[in-house]
Amino acid sequence: MNIDLVKQKAGIIGESEGINQVLEMVAQVASVDISVLINGESGTGKELVSKALHLGSKRASSDLVIVNCGAIPEGIIESELFGHKKGAYTDASDSRKGYFETANKGTIFLDEIGDMPIETQVKVLRVLESGEFMRVGDSITKKTDVRVLAATNKDLGKLVREGKFRQDLYYRLKTVTINIPPLRHRKNDIRLLVDRFALQFSRSNNIKYKGFTPESIKEMHNYHWPGNVRELRNFVESILILQKGERITAEMVSNQLAGDILDYNQSNDSLPVVVNRDPDQAERELILRQLLFLRQDIEDLKLMMKESSFSDLNSSRSINQSFDSTIHNNEIINQDDNLIKGEAIGAFNTKDLEKEMIIRTLEHFNNNRRASAKSLDMSERTLYRKINDYGIEKKIKKDN
Repeated sequence: MNIDLVKQKAGIIGESEGINQVLEMVAQVASVDISVLINGESGTGKELVSKALHLGSKRASSDLVIVNCGAIPEGIIESELFGHKKGAYTDASDSRKGYFETANKGTIFLDEIGDMPIETQVKVLRVLESGEFMRVGDSITKKTDVRVLAATNKDLGKLVREGKFRQDLYYRLKTVTINIPPLRHRKNDIRLLVDRFALQFSRSNNIKYKGFTPESIKEMHNYHWPGNVRELRNFVESILILQKGERITAEMVSNQLAGDILDYNQSNDSLPVVVNRDPDQAERELILRQLLFLRQDIEDLKLMMKESSFSDLNSSRSINQSFDSTIHNNEIINQDDNLIKGEAIGAFNTKDLEKEMIIRTLEHFNNNRRASAKSLDMSERTLYRKINDYGIEKKIKKDN
C-alpha cells in the first residue's frame, strides 16, 4: 500500500516531512499482523492512524473496535474488555461479550492505554501472547484472533520505571512504534487542514464560505496549537460560525486566538509566559495579576473577619501593611505595551488596580470585549458591568 492510498483510505491530510514519515511507516506495517504502538499528543490523530493500519491489513473486511481506556471506570474496564458471565455482579442480568471477543478476526484499538490499571494489563498481555481470556465471573477460557493496536499520549517508558505500567506489556506492544508529530512541528500542513475542515463544515451546515486569506494562515502559524489538529478543527468551525459569510482575515484569526493564547499559558505550568510577548514583559504582567488577586484575597479576608465579629483585627492590618510594603518596594519598569502601567502598585487600591487592568486589557485587544474577558478570566457580562461601573467606556472613547 502506497502513501497516497493510505491518505485516501483513512482521510489523513498533510504533506509535511513528519506526516510523510508516519504514512510511510503505516504503508510498511499495515499488512503485517503485528501489534503497533502509536505515540502522540492528544488531538494529533492517533485514531486516524489506527484506521489506516486496519484498512491496509488483511483484516480490513472485519471490524475495527475502538476502545478509549481512559474513559472507562476502573471498576468495569475488565467487563468491557473481556465480557462477563450472567450473575458475575449485581447488574449482570445477562452474559455479555467484551470488546476482545467482538473484535475476533478484526482489530482492536486501545486508545490511552497508559491509563489502563495494572491488573487489567496482565490480562491484555495474555491475549497478546496466546489469544486467551476469561469473561468476568467465568472459569472457562475463551480464545480470540485479534490484532492489537494501542495508543498513548504518555511516556510509557517513564510509567514503566515508576511501576505504573508493566514492562512486559510495554515491550510486547512496541514491536513497531509510530510517532505522530504535533501540529506545531508540521505547520506546513495547516493550509491543507484548514481548507478540508472549512469545506466539510460549510457544506454540511450550509454556510457560505469565502475562504481564508494568506495572511490569516500566517497568523495561525504563530500559534502554538496545544490541542493540535483537533483544536485547529474546532477553531475553524467556530470562526466560520462567528464570521458567517465573510472571508476570514488575519485580524479575525488574531482576535479569536488572543484569548486562547492567554488561557493556554495560564494553565500550562511548563510555559508560564504569553508566547506573543517579550518574556520579561509577560513575567511582569503575571506578577501584576497575582498582586491584584492577592490584594482581593486580603480585602475578602478583612471583610470576612468583620462580618464574623472578630475583636482583634491587628493581624489583618499587619497582613495588609506587609502587602502594601511589598508592592511599594517592587516597582515595575514601565513599558508602552504593558497591559498595566509600570508605577508602584502599592499606591492603588483594589478598585484602582482592577480598573487599570480592564482599561489596559481592552486597549491591548482593540476593545474586543470577548478576548478581554477571556484574558481577565471573567465572563463577558461581568466585564460589561465593570466597564459601566468604572465609567471606562467614556475614557476609552475619549482616548481614541
